[in-house]
Amino acid sequence: MPLSKIKEEYPIHLSVWNNDFEQLDSEISAGKFDLEKTDPRGRTPLHLAVTLGHLESARVLLRHGANANSENKGYWSVLHEATSTGDPELVQLVLKHRDHQRYTKRTVGVPELLQKLKESPDFYVEMKWEFSSWVPLVSRMCPSDTYRVYKSGSNVRIDTTLLGFDNTSWQRGSRSYVFKGSGSTATMMEIDHDQREVFSETMQLQVNPPDIESMHPPAEAIAARLTNPVVTTYLDTEKISFERNKSGIWGWRSDRTETVNGREAKVFSASNVELVTKTRMEHLTEQDKEKCKKNNKTPIESFLGVAEEHSKTHGASNGDLTTLSNNPCSITPEEYFNKLIDLGERDIGRPCDRTTKTQKFKATLWLCETYPLSLQEQVVPIIDLMAASNAHFKKLKDFITLQLPAGFPIKIEIPLFHVLTAKITFGNIFARDSPVEGVSTLEDAGYTSCTVDDYCFEPPPGYLRLGDAHHERLRDEDDELLQFAIQQSLMEGGAEDEQLTFYEALQRSRPRQARAQQEERMLQQAIAESIALQSGKPLVPEHIPEYTEREEKNDVGSSDIDEQLRLALEMSQRENQESERLRRQEEEELERILQLSLQDK
Repeated sequence: MPLSKIKEEYPIHLSVWNNDFEQLDSEISAGKFDLEKTDPRGRTPLHLAVTLGHLESARVLLRHGANANSENKGYWSVLHEATSTGDPELVQLVLKHRDHQRYTKRTVGVPELLQKLKESPDFYVEMKWEFSSWVPLVSRMCPSDTYRVYKSGSNVRIDTTLLGFDNTSWQRGSRSYVFKGSGSTATMMEIDHDQREVFSETMQLQVNPPDIESMHPPAEAIAARLTNPVVTTYLDTEKISFERNKSGIWGWRSDRTETVNGREAKVFSASNVELVTKTRMEHLTEQDKEKCKKNNKTPIESFLGVAEEHSKTHGASNGDLTTLSNNPCSITPEEYFNKLIDLGERDIGRPCDRTTKTQKFKATLWLCETYPLSLQEQVVPIIDLMAASNAHFKKLKDFITLQLPAGFPIKIEIPLFHVLTAKITFGNIFARDSPVEGVSTLEDAGYTSCTVDDYCFEPPPGYLRLGDAHHERLRDEDDELLQFAIQQSLMEGGAEDEQLTFYEALQRSRPRQARAQQEERMLQQAIAESIALQSGKPLVPEHIPEYTEREEKNDVGSSDIDEQLRLALEMSQRENQESERLRRQEEEELERILQLSLQDK
């Protein structure tokens, strides 16, 4: 493509390519250009400027309001690309504008959500979250919770006891999150019932947004980004398909329906859903890379063997952050802006050191066509409110915003990660099944609704009000893997540099050598059980050696846990044998039916 054609179609991009920031400023000021237009490689002008490391052009674009929260076609954000350049000044610039735009958007978004809810009917509903895992003995450690949702006009209250997780343990407590809308303002309250404290924040639709210089990111935050990998996780749904589940034996199969909380629901399976996690480390020194590679892979990932692909594209890093070009393949603008040219692995930007992990899973949906709630009008806004600070709701939002079959998803079973599954069930709608304080159920000619008292959205009397502050730790990036949180939650009592496995955590007093030996035995047993489950063959138990006398002396209290493990494995074995017996019985019955059918003919 000649330069004249590029200038006609992509004038802003071309100025960015040449880092002609004065011309760029003039063009944006003089004409109406779309700052979010993407080039043939899927980059906005800001993405292009950051990828090329053109600080001056990036500064001009951000000053004119370019979106610092956008993602390119590879699901990398502007901040991801800025971090990958290794330029601290560029990272600081993008981070400052990104935080400013997020704050401004939040002050507009929450009141708009509450106004949207005001126009929908009032309701009360409970969302039961149950977490489980196929890894032996893990399910007993997985928490569960019931979110209680109250909605009246533009007021919303959500009660929970599972607050999330940090780097050391599951966060438990009794909290209420209250959102109250009034005209162009919105009040957000976090009520801590354990500490009897109320944290509140009042937001107004910003006519004049706050000074961007007040959003100055600390040097520690920038240094942390530049010494750690950049990670993006997304749900790849391009090939997703929904299929109605069947019931019955071969030849007499029908569409499967089940009763969920007294309501009939159709059962669907969603297949070809992939959770993709990509990690980049080209901005790291060799020392930082070795540290990250050593600490990044958890025992869970090692045990599961998550599909992982490592690649280095358009050049190789030599660890010298000052000598690497942002156009290592010497791509010309004529090549770059011509969508008919396939660049293959060639690209602009720093040489890319990328690792990709792909986890394929199936999800199950129970859809009810008569459920008295609207997914889009009533439930999605609630999930939007919670998704900003709750990783579980964020995953749920990613899934339910897909194009689902007809009906309300009264029950959803989705793997959050490879090792952990979440089952969300809606129930006690309008407080019909069990009474709820402050909620009055209304019945009128077969139509059910409810009213929610105003005091439900007020802090209880006697609670200490602490003003504009937040009790919870708001995550800047929600890229933490839930597997890591589970594993870390079991590390109490272990050394800081020691990564405990599930079984080690159950036996915190076990000496390291004994733990290692027993871990190996458990791992062998778990693998054998997994293979048996997949093959459909009964598990033949192997003898698990007991500890030596010396180990027993140093292993106080371990016999009880060994006994629990033995009983758990025996129970699993019996379940496998019973499943195999039922399978054979079904096959014999089917064979008998077929024989009778042939005889009748």
